[in-house]
Amino acid sequence: MSDSLCVLPCNGLDKCAGDLSRRVAQEMAKSEEVELICPVLLNQNKSRYEKALEAGSLTVIDGCNTRCASKLAADLELAIKEKVNVSEVAKSLDIKLGVEIREDQDTQAVIQAVLGKINSSAAEQVESEFVEPESVEYNTFSHGKFIFKVPKANYYFNENDCWVTVSGNMARVGVSDYVQQNLSDILYVDPPEIGDEFEQFDDLGSIESSKAVFEIVSPVAGTVVAVNAGLSDAPEQVNESPYEKGWLVEVRLSDFEEDQDLLHDCPAYFKFLKRKVAEIDV
Repeated sequence: MSDSLCVLPCNGLDKCAGDLSRRVAQEMAKSEEVELICPVLLNQNKSRYEKALEAGSLTVIDGCNTRCASKLAADLELAIKEKVNVSEVAKSLDIKLGVEIREDQDTQAVIQAVLGKINSSAAEQVESEFVEPESVEYNTFSHGKFIFKVPKANYYFNENDCWVTVSGNMARVGVSDYVQQNLSDILYVDPPEIGDEFEQFDDLGSIESSKAVFEIVSPVAGTVVAVNAGLSDAPEQVNESPYEKGWLVEVRLSDFEEDQDLLHDCPAYFKFLKRKVAEIDV
């Protein structure tokens, strides 16, 4: 955990998931290093918490998939260090929360699991085995006021505009320049857990901007071995360098030769993207 931390819980306190969000935040706030941010007061007067937010990183605890705490942070253009969703944690434990507020063994188990999830991934991160290319060359095309770039070689894309680049049995996954331009200013990257196994076209986390949430559709099958930790403090790297510094996830591949059959290489994706942009008139 960083030297100082701000925690923003859900404001839906009339339901079980929102109440658990509040209880997790209160448990965290027992530490002198943690500042509890009231969502109601934050919405009314952001300046009340400016010093705390400038001095510490922000953890958001959403109660359910309406993601009211995340949306509030996005609306106020706050940089989010990490997020956790109480309902998703409960689902992973096969616990049904329902609506009624309660305090029992199941809800306590969810609270402990959420607390354990916060900041747990950093300890599992291993040293990267991926060999980065010395440089990446690009082809570009323009459409209206936008200029889109696509690497000339060594990248493969699915039709969901997510890329993979391979080094031996290791690969990095990210999103295209087209995605970051559509999202505009990226505020948060929600990666998968280290150790997660997934198939080609499975969900591999999401990227959030003030405009939308983009679900990352994996171009390959494999196992997550690392996430780009630099994005927690600087998610704007996905905007600034989507194919290099803004990579999202590092994976150990299962069968890239098979996956490759359903992917575009760089020249093919360049043509695909030009058609796509022209059709939707981005």
